[in-house]
Amino acid sequence: MAAITRRAALGAPLIALPGLARAQAWRPPGQTRIVVPAAAGGTTDIMARMLAQFLHPRWNSAVVVENRTGAGGTIGSLEVVRSRPDGTTLLLGNIGPQAIAYSLFRNMPYRPDQIVPIAGTIAGPNVLVVNKDVPVRTVAELAALLRAQPGRIPYASTGVGQSTHLSPVLMLQMLNAEAIHVPHRGSAPAQVDLLGGNVAFMIDNLTGISGHIQSGAVRALAVTSRERNSLLPDVPAMRETMPELANYEVNTWFGLFGPAGLPADAVNSLNAEVAALIGQPDTQRRFTELGGFPMRGNADEFAAFVRSEITKWAEVIRREGLTVDAG
Repeated sequence: MAAITRRAALGAPLIALPGLARAQAWRPPGQTRIVVPAAAGGTTDIMARMLAQFLHPRWNSAVVVENRTGAGGTIGSLEVVRSRPDGTTLLLGNIGPQAIAYSLFRNMPYRPDQIVPIAGTIAGPNVLVVNKDVPVRTVAELAALLRAQPGRIPYASTGVGQSTHLSPVLMLQMLNAEAIHVPHRGSAPAQVDLLGGNVAFMIDNLTGISGHIQSGAVRALAVTSRERNSLLPDVPAMRETMPELANYEVNTWFGLFGPAGLPADAVNSLNAEVAALIGQPDTQRRFTELGGFPMRGNADEFAAFVRSEITKWAEVIRREGLTVDAG
């Protein structure tokens, strides 16, 4: 499986398979910490805390979450790379440090083979929005505006190399159009610029911008996932909007990783535990609130998906000629 699509993600859980059932006998030798390479409060942090709360009573052992931010998520990831591969140090990673970073940063402190993919947790789309005063109501109209004024229309992002930056970069590459990138330090200042009319559009996390969509302050043109999202059922998927965008698909995603050398029984058991967590009705309701959907599959399938994401974003970054320092 080269990629985990929404259709595959909603397939049957794998926890009933005999091999995975046997693997559940594995337990970490002591207290476990889940490193989050992002700030508290975001989806990465939310997923880590949900998993920690789930595992604690099942293992009858402490499971703590530690936020290690900085350098686009590479600081926290490197801490896990350097840890003992016994299951007591895990990583709740995401699309940034576990896929995009390998091509974005010229001085990456770790390699993909130093981190073992264990299980996907949640994935979800970004959404293309325009300021309410921008005279476009469809992606085709926005494309026409961009082509009529090449390199003159500004768009916001939450930072260089973030999915909110590379999602519009991919769109512009597929449209053969140009625009001015205006990076910000986070979603809030980017949204302020968009609401103030200083930039025309942005592609932001769906849940983060949904309030402004509902108020009418911004207009949603498309979601970046392959299919429409239940939070915005009337908003098309990007790939529906124009022939040039037929192959467009971007989801931000989050998953569990460990250091290289983590034993196979630990990987399989942890994968089964994540599958049990995301199979719970309460978890599924929470995912819906976050505008996301569960990623199901065994560790090999998740690893194949991660490799496909690394390859995908490497090509986008190469075409853009984008490189930055990690620290």
